[in-house]
Amino acid sequence: MTPSEPADRGRFGRVIVTVIVAVALCFGAVAAGTVWNAGVRADRERAAHRHQVQAVTTGRAEDPPVAVRQDAGPQSVAAAVWEYPDNVRRSGTVQVPPRTPKGQTVTIWVDDAGSPARPPGSTSERAMTSFAGGVSVASVVAALEAGAVVLVRRRIGPHRLAAWEREWEQVEPVWSGRLRRGSGPDDDDA
Repeated sequence: MTPSEPADRGRFGRVIVTVIVAVALCFGAVAAGTVWNAGVRADRERAAHRHQVQAVTTGRAEDPPVAVRQDAGPQSVAAAVWEYPDNVRRSGTVQVPPRTPKGQTVTIWVDDAGSPARPPGSTSERAMTSFAGGVSVASVVAALEAGAVVLVRRRIGPHRLAAWEREWEQVEPVWSGRLRRGSGPDDDDA
């Protein structure tokens, strides 16, 4: 396809952009679905080894050092005691809501050994991760496709224009009624 007029080039460009966007969205959707399914499996596996238990704080809540903060939410830490597995008393530092007083009962997550652990992933976290993965893949695919189009146009463009010029040299005299180069008024083409 060789667009010759600005309107043709504009339509051709819109078609190329539409194809790039459609392909990128397809790849992004597949990537988002794959990340979602992997997250579901990982969360299911993690949930099988996480347990909620009641802990009693033995100290008041303090802000944790920046280096050990895990979540974006405003969490504090406090010393606490809990039992897990049954009748095995444990103690340690756990995340608690800010300003939790000493002696307060809080719900914490522990692993199979009874150590404090992060809760299983939430649907909203999984959705954000899937969305970010899909957008990342779609962006990379679109950039690669656009780069390929630019490279192909740079490579083919000069050859196409030279071929047009050669063809025009043959067609233009017939079309316009002008004499061909190298022919005079007395030369016959027959």
